[in-house]
Amino acid sequence: MQYILQILVLFILIGCLMKLGFWKFYQTCLFGLLCAIFIIGTSRWAILQSKTQLADWMGNTGIMQNAAVLITVESMLGIAFCIEELRAMFGVKKTVWGRLKKLFLHVYPGLLLFPVLFYLQTQLIFALPGTNFAFSAYTFAAAIFIALPLFSLALKRICPEKELRLEVYFLINLFVCIIGLISTVNGNTTYSAVKEPMNIKAIALSATIFIIAFLLGFIINKYKWYIKK
Repeated sequence: MQYILQILVLFILIGCLMKLGFWKFYQTCLFGLLCAIFIIGTSRWAILQSKTQLADWMGNTGIMQNAAVLITVESMLGIAFCIEELRAMFGVKKTVWGRLKKLFLHVYPGLLLFPVLFYLQTQLIFALPGTNFAFSAYTFAAAIFIALPLFSLALKRICPEKELRLEVYFLINLFVCIIGLISTVNGNTTYSAVKEPMNIKAIALSATIFIIAFLLGFIINKYKWYIKK
């Protein structure tokens, strides 16, 4: 579980940097300042944590299952952002609701970064025993304030094509989603399959609905061009 958590933290950080690459530079600087303020504000709670307590939290089935759900929702928002950006690039007309949805997905930075920063701050405190806690917190906050805008700008320079960055961001969110879906705690799968006998009636009904919907969509799509002409 420790290795899965470290991989998850890494990809959440990379995904956040990719998302900030779609913002303007001053916006990433403001977000970096917000993250620095968060680190300084939560430092008093970070110094109270212990390795045993963090291990207990990661060993708690309920906490990890809730975290897996939040990770899945977060990655779905990232995937929705990629889809909306591609729709805009291909010139799909937007309604008022569509514009509001696109604006929300664009300005939403990803809230999973904040628990990741808190976790990294606790690991930094554990790695530097005897160091002044306030000095560690302010140093880490300053590093995050500088690193977030610069690294996001560097990724943007490495991948200047917007389509390529959207593809990479989509794959990162997909990978994070898969980790959340398959994350296990003490051998218990977070999303376990329901054991029940095969329901032939339900399968037949689903197949019938699919066939009817497919035929209706095919017929409507075929003849709507004749009606428009």
